[in-house]
Amino acid sequence: MANRWNLVGKSVRVPEITSSRCIPESTVTGTLSFEVAAAHYPNLLAMGVDECARSDVYSFGGYDWGIELYPYRWWPGDNQASNAMAYLWFLGPAGPVHTKYTLSVLGNEGEEPVASFGVLEGLFSPVEPNNCWGTVLKPLSELGDGGFTLQYVLTVINVEPWPMELPGHLERMLVKGRRADVRFRVRGRNFRAHSSILAERSPVFEAQLFGPMAEKDMRRIKVVGMRPAIFKMMLRYIYTDILPSCNDQGGRSAAVMQRLLVAADRYGLDRLKLMCEEELCRRIDAETIMSMHALAHRHHCDRLKHACLQFLTWSPGNPRRRL
Repeated sequence: MANRWNLVGKSVRVPEITSSRCIPESTVTGTLSFEVAAAHYPNLLAMGVDECARSDVYSFGGYDWGIELYPYRWWPGDNQASNAMAYLWFLGPAGPVHTKYTLSVLGNEGEEPVASFGVLEGLFSPVEPNNCWGTVLKPLSELGDGGFTLQYVLTVINVEPWPMELPGHLERMLVKGRRADVRFRVRGRNFRAHSSILAERSPVFEAQLFGPMAEKDMRRIKVVGMRPAIFKMMLRYIYTDILPSCNDQGGRSAAVMQRLLVAADRYGLDRLKLMCEEELCRRIDAETIMSMHALAHRHHCDRLKHACLQFLTWSPGNPRRRL
């Protein structure tokens, strides 16, 4: 059965991703669909220039993906924003990833193609400017007032057929503390770690442990203003490059993600900060909107700030409310 989300004033239908192993075995192909229902098409018309409708996150081929639709997009030299534009976003968790994709715009009545685009091939990476590809569409009025669907047929090439062992080995290294040469004290709890790994992953740790101002015997460090659970999650990310869970059940609450984002920003872990930001974009609601917007402003999170403004635009009580 299809999953459904209500996003940015329209209904979004994400069908189960159909994937098949191809030859060679290191490629996998699937379809990502982003539907605009006819009943919600007027909401797109009412959006402003450079405002976008965003899908939820698709997990496919071992990576996370997202789709954004801009009903009106400015282009250099244009007198007005006339064309719509679609973006396929690569959201991690690692890269670069070699891919191919085609994009089709399908009419929802009879699934007749409104427009189609040839095969594009390239590398995706979580680091700008290679984390998204944009495609210029027709003007919104020509995409079909009966609703339409953006359909990406995506092939991920050179998918690793076996699980990577290195993150697991490094995590065990952290847990066992073998040859750890630095100890952190966080609100009464001790954490052992390896200074060389910390310095390679974080410019703040590099300066603290090996910079000109580092003490000769910098082996016991007191960390203030952070909870032990958050520091533990941050260490696990540093060693494994994976967004960790905040408890044994794999849950990540909005409050924990906010604290982890602050920690990532504090230690210069830009990729972890982006991962937390993406998680928080999906958790905005009436109870968290104010704290989310304040967090985005303090820590320069443009994507989260944009998501907060979209939520406010489409919130109940606003004439252009979120459905």
